[in-house]
Amino acid sequence: MASRSEGEITTTGRPSRVARLGGARGKRRQAPILTWAGMAGLRGSTDVYDANHPALEPQLEDLGDEQPGKLDRVVFGVTALLSVAFVLWGVFSPQTLSAAAGAGLEWVVHSTGWLFALAATGFVFFVIWLALSRYGAIPLGADGEAPEFSTVSWVAMMFSAGMGIGLMFYGAAEPLAHYLTPPPGQPMSNASDGLRIAMATTLFHWGLHPWAIYAVAGVAIAFSVFRKGRPLTISAVFEPLLGKRQAYGPGGKIIDIFAIFATLFGSATSLGLGALQIAHGAQIVGWAGQVSNAFFIILITALTICFILSAVSGVAKGIQYLSNINMVLAVILAVFVFVVGPTVFVLNLMPTTLGTYLENIMLMSSTTGALGGDADKWLSSWTIFYWAWWVSWTPFVGMFIARISRGRTIRQFVAGVLLLPSAVSLVWFVIFGGSAIHAEQSGAQLSAAGSAESTLFALLQTLPWHAITSVLVMVLVAIFFVSGADSASIVMGTLSENGAIEPRRTTVVFWGVATGAVAAIMLVAGGKDALSGLQSVTIVAGLPFLIVMIAMSAALMRDLRNDPRIVRGRFADVALDQAVIQGVSAHGDDFAIAVGKTAPGKGVGSLVSTPEPEPEPEESE
Repeated sequence: MASRSEGEITTTGRPSRVARLGGARGKRRQAPILTWAGMAGLRGSTDVYDANHPALEPQLEDLGDEQPGKLDRVVFGVTALLSVAFVLWGVFSPQTLSAAAGAGLEWVVHSTGWLFALAATGFVFFVIWLALSRYGAIPLGADGEAPEFSTVSWVAMMFSAGMGIGLMFYGAAEPLAHYLTPPPGQPMSNASDGLRIAMATTLFHWGLHPWAIYAVAGVAIAFSVFRKGRPLTISAVFEPLLGKRQAYGPGGKIIDIFAIFATLFGSATSLGLGALQIAHGAQIVGWAGQVSNAFFIILITALTICFILSAVSGVAKGIQYLSNINMVLAVILAVFVFVVGPTVFVLNLMPTTLGTYLENIMLMSSTTGALGGDADKWLSSWTIFYWAWWVSWTPFVGMFIARISRGRTIRQFVAGVLLLPSAVSLVWFVIFGGSAIHAEQSGAQLSAAGSAESTLFALLQTLPWHAITSVLVMVLVAIFFVSGADSASIVMGTLSENGAIEPRRTTVVFWGVATGAVAAIMLVAGGKDALSGLQSVTIVAGLPFLIVMIAMSAALMRDLRNDPRIVRGRFADVALDQAVIQGVSAHGDDFAIAVGKTAPGKGVGSLVSTPEPEPEPEESE
């Protein structure tokens, strides 16, 4: 027999997970059934209805056999074994690894470049439509739940999950590269077009598209965890598509394995870029001589030790302070370049860049290998590399922005995640990229720096106090990585332990060491063009998780269509439409709509299609 008590609803003699969580969701509810009747007042039913009715506030699901904090031996074992095998391959046969990465890169770009192009643009349209649709009002949490963080804190923390190392590495280098070598397929009718197209292409790579990729994962994870009460794993998002047996079984394990690999290689790429820039900065300021593979390995080892210590120390405030200091230093550097650099040129470039970006966004989105010539090579170095890099970061960034967005609606989430970081990217690249192009036009020949990692330092050498600002850049890159890679290691540990918020130190340390080792191997495998080695492996590793993200969008939509707010909307549409027709027909203007109980099968529910709730599994005695 069902037993009921305050804070508890059950049909099997044991408390539901709602009751165990002690939330308001477990309290007794009235379950009114709308009817249409010409009455002068309102009437409510006093009967208690099943709290799992799909039109009521969603109940947090029972985790069943999922045990956050318990190591998933299959997920961890497979990913750990393959990661170690990759490292050993790079140690004992870097030439064959480089050849395999090159062959894989050629196949991915040539055969699936269209998929990256369609998916990235599709995600932009998907999240914008999601925000503007009726689903935009759905909260990422309980109905009526207030946001966990203030808007100011939410925005500040979202920036900290951004693209710190990438902004430092490519801030001056990418616009200058596109200015000197225009992207394929872009109309160039006069000399000024080169500047406009270069800046718009850069913003294309760092604006709406990457943040839409993050937003898809962030919404799906936040809805799954805070609205449905599922574990903090990528696989749990797929429950509406795969069912519980597969989502928490073999199918889900494969998804989490892909998520770990994506995070591992994405983090390793960032570490590699950071090592490249710090190494060349040390060379420019005279701290190091010839940069060799041994120097890179020593530098990566030092950075890895730093972020592992920060990840396992538990000193959250210390890392928070470092992140805040880094943001302040980044702003100081940007303001310095803006003030002492070509200020008026940069100000004029701001609206020009935004306008050209909005004008050409679809043309840039459609650039594929079909253009022939060197299009495939250019795409693998830029657009497809970026899309794969952003995809590889989605497990980490998606979990982070989901965690800080509890209580916000999907509309608020999308607006904040898409627009604010894109605006920051616009300002950053116009300042540094515009200054670099202006210096090149003025005869500074920054292109003679010889590599992307050296371009920012070459720009700073054209400005006052370049020795101080060069050191500042190296400090920024180091802290950006330490404050981000530690969280990536924790995310890999979380996925390895069934969604544990605080995974064990041994698990986190393993993934930290693996990230450093993979970064070193990717740099060494790249040979003289270390950046090419990073890009090749990242693109190949990003393809499987891109497919996971496309499926994640479908799983999210199935969840949203069955959300109680949407189901209530169906009830309201049917009930109110029928009630108004009958009320006006019988009473003209003099009628009211009331709520009353009907005979079984005769109420509004008989006219509305609703999902059948899964029965809660019974516990064995």
